[in-house]
Amino acid sequence: MPVKGRVTIEDVAAAAGTSMISVSRAFRGSARLSPDLRARIEKAAAALGYVPDRAASALASARSMNVAVLVPSITNMVFVEMLAGIDAVLSEERYQIIMATTNYAPAEEERQLRGLLAFRPDGVLLTGIDHLPGTLNLLKTPALPVVQMMELSGEAGSYSVGFSQDEGGAAIARHFAGRGYGRTGFVAAQLDPRTLARGAGFRRALKEVGLDAPYELLVPDRSSVALGAALLDRVLAERPDIEAVFFCNDDLAQGALFHCQRRGIAVPQQLAIAGFNDLPASAWTVPALSTVATPRYEIGRKSAEMLLDLMCGRTPEAARLDLGFTLHVREST
Repeated sequence: MPVKGRVTIEDVAAAAGTSMISVSRAFRGSARLSPDLRARIEKAAAALGYVPDRAASALASARSMNVAVLVPSITNMVFVEMLAGIDAVLSEERYQIIMATTNYAPAEEERQLRGLLAFRPDGVLLTGIDHLPGTLNLLKTPALPVVQMMELSGEAGSYSVGFSQDEGGAAIARHFAGRGYGRTGFVAAQLDPRTLARGAGFRRALKEVGLDAPYELLVPDRSSVALGAALLDRVLAERPDIEAVFFCNDDLAQGALFHCQRRGIAVPQQLAIAGFNDLPASAWTVPALSTVATPRYEIGRKSAEMLLDLMCGRTPEAARLDLGFTLHVREST
């Protein structure tokens, strides 16, 4: 049916042979419609090229059907997988994700959040639990449902889904100790709070088992395979007798493994290497990389489910959901 100008809800209702109220309910995801009527409305809307007016719907219902999501990066697979988990839940409920990247910078997080709040989101998903006072004030005024991801908050009244980054680092330390490695190192880049927590856990667990404090090399650069190779050269120049190195991310560890092959360094016979996050290629490097697997997709799913509860006025079963991690011991250690 040809329609002049912008297609309206009235046009869809006429084409589907139903009321405007039924069309509105269909696009709100109401369960009060029969499957046949819903299918007829959706078919008519598709034929006409109708797009629901979210601004008008928000004014009528006081809900925008938007959820603001802030992540440090969209090139890091860790956050890409977490976003996939979020989308799997929210898209089923017809919510639209409005997203911004913070580039691991607290000030940028505050700036981006301020911009996203202009779209009147119904809820917010934030990465991490360390935020500037200005960011926290934005979240309190107006009061919005907020869930923090990847880490666990102990603050009363806050909601979080993640795992203990500290314990993840400690697991690597205990593994090194069990293998008999006495001269160890921790190499980190980016130096966001999660990375620093892994290093703190690694350091703490070594002390608990009576081993010396690790050699540490910490740089603010963006984590990458190439950087891992370069940092390995620095480690070996400064500590040629080192036995095992924990890299804060798998991409750094992968770069170190590749560079060991170039330099003829046998892994793990001459140098053991471990990473963190279990990126897809880590099981297929030669040798396969020992690492801590983190549940990024499930963190995204569970965070979105928790936020849905809060947005609907329901109290989540738990305010602090620990999804844990898995230590994968492979050939590199």
